[in-house]
Amino acid sequence: MKIVAKIKEPVAKEMELFEAKFRDSMVSKVALLNRITYYIVNRKGKQMRPMFVFLAAKLLNKGVVNERTYRGAAVIELIHTATLVHDDVVDESNKRRGFFSINALWKNKIAVLVGDFLLSKGLLLSIDNGDFDLLRIISVAVREMSEGELLQIEKASRLDITEAVYYDIIRQKTATLIAACCALGACSVQPESKDVEVFRKFGELCGMAFQIKDDLFDYGNKGIGKPTGIDIKEQKMTLPLIYALNNCSKKEKSWVINSIKNYNKDKVRVKEVISFVKEKGGLQYAVEKMLAFRDDALELLQQYPKTDYRDALELMVNYVVDRKK
Repeated sequence: MKIVAKIKEPVAKEMELFEAKFRDSMVSKVALLNRITYYIVNRKGKQMRPMFVFLAAKLLNKGVVNERTYRGAAVIELIHTATLVHDDVVDESNKRRGFFSINALWKNKIAVLVGDFLLSKGLLLSIDNGDFDLLRIISVAVREMSEGELLQIEKASRLDITEAVYYDIIRQKTATLIAACCALGACSVQPESKDVEVFRKFGELCGMAFQIKDDLFDYGNKGIGKPTGIDIKEQKMTLPLIYALNNCSKKEKSWVINSIKNYNKDKVRVKEVISFVKEKGGLQYAVEKMLAFRDDALELLQQYPKTDYRDALELMVNYVVDRKK
């Protein structure tokens, strides 16, 4: 957490003010809704997304943010929270960041309606203030996230994901939201400038590295301990596995696909698949790709002056690939 605190340092003041504004943006006349949103606000994570918004804006605008920056951060957090609430319903998940999920405490119907409420609050926050450029950025991200999830579901049933399709899925599912954060920050202070696209690309590259790192956790990590094999149990085709399947014999390939399709609940078989992926160099290959995305992201920042904000963004990119969970 020390690294996260260091990243947050140059925008600590803005983040404090943002939290108050974000809380206000959730207020409703319905007591039940206020109780649930209070629960959500008090169990938030590291808040990396708003940090991306403020750091991008401050880097581009000589350390100054405006009301649009705060609204951009609030919109992204409202819509991101809405998608998490809906995800927990879809995944039938009872936990979120170690706490009970909304659907676990208040059942699916209420969770879906809360997600809808948060989504509409985010949209109205932009519309009421005429931030149509910011609304376009976030709306594209929501569309892509939905498409990415559906593409993954479609491909999972056939287990025929190529490396290119895998990148498409993670770009839409994960990277597009981080790309939107960075683009929102840039657009809030420099609308219609080329910097909006530069920062969108920077966020996308960060998001790609972030998701590959997440996929690697499934195969074990010094900080986490034993491999989990959850992705294999859920028949998710991730980069280490795709690489291993592309670099093995026909016999090995059919054994792996049979294992994932028919023996994905068998702990011994899942362990054997994990060992196979490691032996074929799948983890090493995924690490190389992750670091390439990181390096491309860092290179994009070099065109901007070296400031505390650029340093914090560089630290953020490195944290994405070095984190232990």
